[in-house]
Amino acid sequence: MQKNLGVKPFLFPMPTYMIGTYNPDNTPDVMMMAWGGICAEDCVALNLEASHKTVANLKERKAFTLAVPGTDTLRQSDFLGIASANQLADKFARTGLHAVKSERVDAPVITEYPLTLECEVTEMQTQPYGLRVLGKIVNVLADEKVLDAAGKIDPAKLQAFVFDQMQNGYYAVGNKIGQAWHSGADLMKK
Repeated sequence: MQKNLGVKPFLFPMPTYMIGTYNPDNTPDVMMMAWGGICAEDCVALNLEASHKTVANLKERKAFTLAVPGTDTLRQSDFLGIASANQLADKFARTGLHAVKSERVDAPVITEYPLTLECEVTEMQTQPYGLRVLGKIVNVLADEKVLDAAGKIDPAKLQAFVFDQMQNGYYAVGNKIGQAWHSGADLMKK
């Protein structure tokens, strides 16, 4: 029997992405976010609260990186979701992570994150539910350690983790259990 839970943002899994921007003093600002994702072949959508320091940086710099953190950076990544750069000026420095300037956009690339999308802000939409930031992907960077022999990203090697909106947990992902557009193809036959 099903039980009504009311209106809740309960989808599983929720992604864990790291938004990288630069502060006005050129120090890196990174925040974890889960409400967003791919919305077109070369476009991402981020749903953010306007009060975030990251939002001020996005408005100023018109660029960001969007990285997938690995389980080896869970502690630091979680901290970057807990702490506000509005209150902790040294938020990024406290993590011990390292940043280099992107060659394509005015934003930092965090070297410990295995997959990073370099993005330009194309639109900021004020909505009744918050701010939606649309970004054009101008490049994807992948650490060689997450590539297979053919040079493609191997999701199992990413050691990514996802967020659980229901109980506030993190879960490791990576075990392949099927092949998209193939595992159910036999149901097409009569």
